[in-house]
This record gives sequence, C-alpha cells and structure tokens, in this order.
Amino acid sequence: MLPDQFTPLPDLLRGHARQGAKPAIIMGDTVISWAELDALADRAAAALAAAGHGKGDVIAISAAMSPAYLLLWLGALRAGLAVAPLPASATEATIAMMAEDADAVRLYRDADLADPAQWLAPPGALAPPVTLGPDDPFNLIYSSGTTGRPKGIVQPHRQRWAHLQRGVTQGYGPDAVTLVATPLYSNTTLVSLFPTIGLGGTLVLLPRFDCQAFLELSQRHRVTHVMLVPVQYRRLMDFVGFDDFDLSSYRRKFCTSAPFPAALKAEVLRRWPGGLTEYYGMTEGGGTCILQAHEFPDKLGTVGQPAAGSDIRIIDADGHELPPGATGEVVGRSPAMMTGYHKLPEATRDVEWFSPAGERFIRTGDIGRFDADGFLTLLDRAKDVIISGGFNIYPIDIEQVIAAHPEVRDCAVVGVPSDQWGETPVAFVVGDTDPEALNAWVNERVGRMQKLADVVILPELPRSEIGKVLKRELRARYRA
Repeated sequence: MLPDQFTPLPDLLRGHARQGAKPAIIMGDTVISWAELDALADRAAAALAAAGHGKGDVIAISAAMSPAYLLLWLGALRAGLAVAPLPASATEATIAMMAEDADAVRLYRDADLADPAQWLAPPGALAPPVTLGPDDPFNLIYSSGTTGRPKGIVQPHRQRWAHLQRGVTQGYGPDAVTLVATPLYSNTTLVSLFPTIGLGGTLVLLPRFDCQAFLELSQRHRVTHVMLVPVQYRRLMDFVGFDDFDLSSYRRKFCTSAPFPAALKAEVLRRWPGGLTEYYGMTEGGGTCILQAHEFPDKLGTVGQPAAGSDIRIIDADGHELPPGATGEVVGRSPAMMTGYHKLPEATRDVEWFSPAGERFIRTGDIGRFDADGFLTLLDRAKDVIISGGFNIYPIDIEQVIAAHPEVRDCAVVGVPSDQWGETPVAFVVGDTDPEALNAWVNERVGRMQKLADVVILPELPRSEIGKVLKRELRARYRA
C-alpha cells in the first residue's frame, strides 16, 4: 500500500528494504535483493555526492538495460538528482546533443556501468540527506524525434507519484513480478517499471526482446505484469510454440505508444491469460485514457475512457471546445503532467491549451471523438491527416482496410504532394502481394476520396525502438 501523502520514490525504496532477501531485480544469473538494492542505491548516491553533484543537477545515461543502470538511477534520485535516459541506439552526435541540452553534469555509457564496484562508494557510505518535493524534477525524457529534433520533457516527482497511485489499481504490489522488455529510456517502460519498484515488486530484465526468451522468462519467474508495444504482441502471437508455454501467472498485460489493432487485441485476449489494458496518453502527460479490453470486448476499436483524475476534451482548430460526438484534437489534464519542455518555453506554450476556467491542458496532436458511452476513438495524428481536395482523409481508415487483406502483414498510409489534389494517399505495405493488384483491391473498398494513388512494397516498415512507424521517413523515401 502507498502512504496517503506524497512520498518520494527513494523513501519508498527504503521502506521496501525490510523485505530483505526477496528479489528486487533479476537479470540472467544476477539477483539483487531488496536489502541489497537499498544499500547499493545509498552507495551510488554517496558516489555522486562525493563527485560534487547534488540537488538540481542532472546526469544522463545512454547504455543497455542492466541492473547497474537502475542502481545508478535510484542512487541519483536519492542524492536529489534528475536523470536523462537517452537511447543508446542514437548517433553519437545526437546523444551528445541531448546530454548537452539536458545540462547533464555527466554522461554515463556502457563502459562506465560495466563494473559498479569501480564507481560505487564504499559500503556504508551515505549521501547528505535531501528533501524532495512533488515539483522537483524526476527525469528528462527526450521525445522520440519522429517529427524532428528531440525535446526534453521534464517529468516531476508528482507525475511518477501519480503513476504509482494508478499502479495500485492495476495489481502492482510486493507480490508482482514485472518483465521489462522495452528500453529504459522510454516512458512506455517507466510507467510499468517504477510502479513495480515503488510498490515493492520484482523486476525481471530482458535487455533484448526475443520471443523465445520472453516466454521462457515468463514461465520460469511466474510473471504477473508486462508492458509491451503492439509490434511485440504481433511477434508473440505469430511465434510458433507460443501456446505451449504456461502463462497462467499473468494478471495484467499493458500496451501503449502505437496504434493497437482491434483484431490483435482480440487475439491476445483469446490466447493469453490475464487482463489486457491499453493506455493512451503522452510522455508529456495531460491525461490518460484506459481501455480494460477484457472488460469491454465490444470497444476494442477505441482507446478506452478517461482514467480517474484525467480530464479529456475535444477542441476545434480555433481552440474552442466541442460537444460529445464531435471530431477534433484531443487535449487533456491530470496530476501526471510535465513541467514543460527543457529550455523551450515557446514549444511548451505551443502544446498548452487553457480552458475558459483557466485550467492547463496538454494538446496531444491527435484527432479523435468520444462515443455515446464515453470511449475515445482515435482517427489519426493531426500532422498525419491527409488533406485532399479540401477533404480530411484519416490514414487509419485506409490502413484498416489494407490490414484486412490476407497477404498483408503490416502497412502504413501517408500523404504525398499532388498537383491535382494537394495531397493524395500512398500505402507502404509489408507482405507477399502484387502492389497493383492490392491497389485495385483496396480502392474497391474505400471511399472516393480515400483511393490510393500508389502502393509500395517494403521488407519492413521503419519503426522507432518502441514500435512507432516513422511516417516522416516514408514521406521522404517516396519524395526521393
């Protein structure tokens, strides 16, 4: 159980140390108990303090998933620092740019974390005590950069506290075992990882996603919780032998970060024990919708209803709030909201919307509408809407038609320039099919303004590490 009042994560960690030898982190043959985790966090905090770092400072970490990575992060929080986790797969120039933008006092790489004994303070060492408030920075998450230069999203302790409170309702606790199979730099991972730590559960780390390894770990450790992205669910459902593993320990599976097709949700519900929960929201915060797919199998085409404490509304292009059932941009507010983009006040203002009552909302850039039951259906990203001949075309509508073709494994639709229409839709498809035949098949099934101008067959779609289709790359590839 959580305390009634805000409590910083390092203080919760201290309390969970009473669990002694119970595993807190498992990776391969490495097992760190709760008592060891607390003591190691102290030593990491003391090392940072001895180096002259303290409250208000930021460290950056760009490294593979490991127990040492988490020890450093928890130690930094205990010393009062914030952490900027950066994608190790980015170019050296991009990593350096993000670390500099974060004002990081130090950047830690794989070589720095390889032997914790070399950088941890001696046993028993302590950092000076630090008082952390709800508005102090917890971490800086850098946006994926799928639409341009990554921006540092400052998430305060208050935002992580809200995630812990939500975690209680999702079955996290001392008996929870969470399998971590997405990168540590992604907020997708952290909304599952930190509730596990904050509520005293056990983390099982899988640094590189592999279906066989994932299923073996799930069975061996009796995993109860996992957060995956849609492409991982698809790979698992396609994996030969999936149904041979005992996954009966699962209580809840989560998904976020990318569109989750209704047919895939239905397949996961049918073949994988335990509940299935989809989160819709932004790293910036600003409200969350939750679909408990196991409770609402007739709503799999939606992203669910606003979570407790979330206020989600729809606005038009002029910033006026629209009535239920109308289509427009999704905006939201909740206790889990970013402070702002680091050193980018104008960019922060660009994503803020204020209600007539003066309440601060975050603009999502997504187009959607609520149905009569209060479930939100997403139509597309505002930047991805194709404007053809003055009409709005939502790529997702065409993608759903394409995905129904038996020879299509994956697809994405983007708008490309057209002298006649302004923009026109083009499909990029993964599958063993003839592009001209597929083009004709699709155009027989879509509306007049939705007809495809072209179909391009690819071996795979370009995706970020957390599964988002990089439509910007597809547009550039077609223009080239």
